[in-house]
Amino acid sequence: MEAGKRRLAGDTARAATTDAVKEPRREAKDLKEVVAEQTLELRLLKKSMYDGGGDPE
Repeated sequence: MEAGKRRLAGDTARAATTDAVKEPRREAKDLKEVVAEQTLELRLLKKSMYDGGGDPE
């Protein structure tokens, strides 16, 4: 409860350091890039499979 009162009073200091915040954000960005790359690869594979690249079964 005290932390909420302090923030309302204008005390916005946080316990997390800049590095403690940057690292998880960087990791999240990297993971999003990996998911995007894998999604693209999967779409290309599916497209090639159905566009005459083989039997869809």
